[in-house]
Amino acid sequence: MNSGFRITFPLLSAMVITAGLYSCSSSGAKEGKETSAPAAAPAMEAFSLEKGSLSSSITIPGELIAFQQVDLYAKVSSFIKKMNVDVGSEVSTGQILATMEAPEINSQLSGAESRLKSQEAIYLSSKATYNRLLETSKTPGTVSQNDLDLALARQNSDLAQLDAAKAAHREVGDNRNYLEIRAPFSGVITARNVSAGAYVGPSGKGSELPIFTLQEQKKLRLVVSVPEAYTSYLGNQSEVSFTVRSLADKQFKGKVIRLAGALDRKLRSQHIEIDVANNDKSLLPGMVAEVAIPLNGNASNFLVPSSAVLNSTAGVYVIKIADKKTKWVPVTTGRSENGKTEVFGDLAPGDVLCKTASEEVRDNSPVPNVSVK
Repeated sequence: MNSGFRITFPLLSAMVITAGLYSCSSSGAKEGKETSAPAAAPAMEAFSLEKGSLSSSITIPGELIAFQQVDLYAKVSSFIKKMNVDVGSEVSTGQILATMEAPEINSQLSGAESRLKSQEAIYLSSKATYNRLLETSKTPGTVSQNDLDLALARQNSDLAQLDAAKAAHREVGDNRNYLEIRAPFSGVITARNVSAGAYVGPSGKGSELPIFTLQEQKKLRLVVSVPEAYTSYLGNQSEVSFTVRSLADKQFKGKVIRLAGALDRKLRSQHIEIDVANNDKSLLPGMVAEVAIPLNGNASNFLVPSSAVLNSTAGVYVIKIADKKTKWVPVTTGRSENGKTEVFGDLAPGDVLCKTASEEVRDNSPVPNVSVK
């Protein structure tokens, strides 16, 4: 029994060892077959370069102001006699808004009229005297030339005095006309600071506040300060849209009419004004508007996906593919919008660029397979 065990054990061991070697050699052969055929490299995604333009807009706050606004003061010292309008009154050009009274002006006017009549009588007398002397002088030896010259000088002097009296009379009459406050243009009275009986004048206590404030509201000005970076996108007749908080569901439009043509030294922005029609008076002066300024780009610029721009420590590049090799092309970037970016550099329409630029794609690397979309 013992001898049988000794005989069979070596046989069994040899069989196990042989089976193990066969298994190892078989798996090694399989692995060799699998690694002998390497997988194909995936195609690099690329695109053909084209020109285009970015269209976007920025929102800038602006202020609505009256197209015309004026504070009306008293020209002469007087008292308010009658107020014909009040806050909110719509007035037309030339309408009398208030009348005032100043008794001393009436006295001055009466005095000016008296002086004017007196001077007219003096002038007529001197004129008649000169004319008589002139007729008499036609008879030789009756009137000396000196007397005739003196009469002519007196007539001219009295005529000058008459002209002065007329000017003084007009001045007082003009001052009396200032006792009526008239509307210089059509609009709405937005402020009234005095009442009937109040003293008003060009100086002193009655001159601190205007009698009325008049605004033209059927046409408004939208005033906007446009930052320096965006001034090139706006010009005369450029159309913009805006909204106001009180009418958030409504959009208004207007055209750029006036540009300052220079930048504010503190804000580094350009002052522009947009005319806005407001016939229904839904908009009020003083409202703050959110102005959408269109930024229409140049259609001759190159547009690439933003992922195609490589921002490395050495600079900004796009990766161009030519002759099955990569080439890093230095560029500068412009505006970006909706996943697109403007690029400027040594590029031409139709160039094939890598869609997703990465530093892993080295310069002058071979590209065996490219998928252009």
